[in-house]
Amino acid sequence: MDARLQARMIYHGGIVFLLGLALGLPFGLVLLGSMEGSERAWRMAHLEGLLNGLLVIGVAAVGPTLGLSAGRAVTIAWCMIVTAYGNVIASALGAAYGVRGLSPGGSIMNTTVYVLFIVAVATVAVGMVLVTTAARRSKDDGFER
Repeated sequence: MDARLQARMIYHGGIVFLLGLALGLPFGLVLLGSMEGSERAWRMAHLEGLLNGLLVIGVAAVGPTLGLSAGRAVTIAWCMIVTAYGNVIASALGAAYGVRGLSPGGSIMNTTVYVLFIVAVATVAVGMVLVTTAARRSKDDGFER
């Protein structure tokens, strides 16, 4: 993974992390009773931003040690970035509109949240399979063969 791609991942991870911090405000307002909404949904939105941002930054941090081809590195980077934005946007929309997105149908917003979550699930699965297989194949993994 080259330095430019790594920096791009850290940038997007940072943006998603900051979105998570910002989503702590409505979560806090709901906790204080100053705003109507689901405590569970706003907590999830807040944590999705924090955890997904850290996931992207973490993968960026280890990326150079994995011996990835340029194409595989780009695929992993964009899988992680799409996952992070998909999860934080879906959970924020779900909290704001009072939908969960567990299945398509109902309102257009519920279907939108569902689709965003499905895309995020697919991209994190692809990205993490690629990261995990690259780590396993690494000559410096510390495992005896």
